Amino acid sequence: MKVIAAKGLQVPKEEQPREYITDQAAQDVQPSAYYLRMIADGDLRDVTAEQAKSPAKTKGAA
Repeated sequence: MKVIAAKGLQVPKEEQPREYITDQAAQDVQPSAYYLRMIADGDLRDVTAEQAKSPAKTKGAA
């Protein structure tokens, strides 16, 4: 799944506490309990789930 940090946050990566997920670019992570908890707390956003919920844009639609 792809995640991005909430605006203004830096979230340490699981098992790599000196590397961070920022609000600048989405990163691929495994759906572990750590990342799911960070999403539930609002520190991370699940970009994959957000894209799935948004309506698909079709060509030629006005």
